[in-house]
Amino acid sequence: MRLKDKVAIVTGGAHGMGEAEARLFAREGAAVVIADRLAKEGEAVAADIAASQGRARFVQTDVTSEANWTRLIAETIATYGRLDILVNNAGISGSSVGDVDALEGWQTIMAINASSVFLGTKLAAAAMIPNGRGSIVNISSIMGFVGSADSHPGYAASKGAVRIYTKAAAAKYGPSGIRVNSVHPGYMPPMLNATNAAGRAAKIDATPLRRLGEPIEVAYGVLFLASDEASFVTGTELVIDGGYIAQ
Repeated sequence: MRLKDKVAIVTGGAHGMGEAEARLFAREGAAVVIADRLAKEGEAVAADIAASQGRARFVQTDVTSEANWTRLIAETIATYGRLDILVNNAGISGSSVGDVDALEGWQTIMAINASSVFLGTKLAAAAMIPNGRGSIVNISSIMGFVGSADSHPGYAASKGAVRIYTKAAAAKYGPSGIRVNSVHPGYMPPMLNATNAAGRAAKIDATPLRRLGEPIEVAYGVLFLASDEASFVTGTELVIDGGYIAQ
């Protein structure tokens, strides 16, 4: 029960890493608000958590909309009385937008992967300040450290923005007792679901542990940063990549 009596929002919580995080948080005692565009999937995850004696609800959310964020946080506090944890997990891969040279694709990636983190952090911190404490975990990527010729440049730029913004936010909100950290997953589903077999094999060969990661392995890292066990950890990066960028 590492998150007993905590209230958490997990964006992108209807599937993939976000779903793994939401389910783990609930098992560890948190009340979880799952925020996602995917209503059917999000409702199903929340219902499944509740059926297992956990506390969860779903709020359909467009994380690029400040009005949606304001409503999400207001509904969270109205339901559970407070907000202790935010996981900015929602994001898209570069393959989701097609043409790597199109401005529209660049702007879409930046809005979902980076601007949403700014909006969520700003508004969640405002809700946490009266409590004198809180934890915000921003999901970046190993592409926030290194570039890749076979990745959309906007994806790397957005994830690099999340990494540095996290440090700025940690410095800004630290005096209010709010910790802000980033997590940098390596290659794993669902982000690699569209990659062909040869591409997946190449990613495995380039990873020292010689396998892809699993969403639950990221979720346990996020759990640590969200919990009071990480009470003196802020402004830092947790890389969960099987050793990929250690080379």
